[in-house]
Amino acid sequence: MSRIGKQPVPIPEKVKVDVKADNTVFVEGPKGKVNKTFSPVVKISIADKKVTFAPTEETRFSRAMYGTARSVVAGMVKGCADGYEKVLELKGTGYRVELKANTLHFALGFSHPIAFALPKGMTATIPADSKGTVLMLQCADKELIGQTAAKIRGFRPPEPYGGKGVRYRGERVREKAGKAGKGGKK
Repeated sequence: MSRIGKQPVPIPEKVKVDVKADNTVFVEGPKGKVNKTFSPVVKISIADKKVTFAPTEETRFSRAMYGTARSVVAGMVKGCADGYEKVLELKGTGYRVELKANTLHFALGFSHPIAFALPKGMTATIPADSKGTVLMLQCADKELIGQTAAKIRGFRPPEPYGGKGVRYRGERVREKAGKAGKGGKK
């Protein structure tokens, strides 16, 4: 049995959780709305301001899924109550990001700028003192913010020789030495 799945998820004030008959969980809070549909092998119920989980059958899959469902719902509740934030840094000469309406425009050393439309429910801010080299993403959906940040990082992943590219704040990029020099054998 899952130790995580046994623990109920407390519902904080200002957050509403609703479970429909088809195992769809709707969570609404001050930071936004999130909904997800779970496998029917998990029974999800709400009682005493807590969400509880139980497997509906004794199979390995149902035991795995009810721990997973508990973790996902806990993330949904946390996202709707407090929100999630990812910070991306652009390292490199001339690497910049600009926010126009709901579209990010990246200059990442290519011959063309990259335009990226933000998904619905996500906000982006660029601190003024960063001169366009820091991008902060905020969202209530943990999965959506992670996928969006990974997609943006994928435009120009940090390379190991100069360290240029888009990276997460705090990410350590393993640097390689490169060529040792022109000398060599004669």
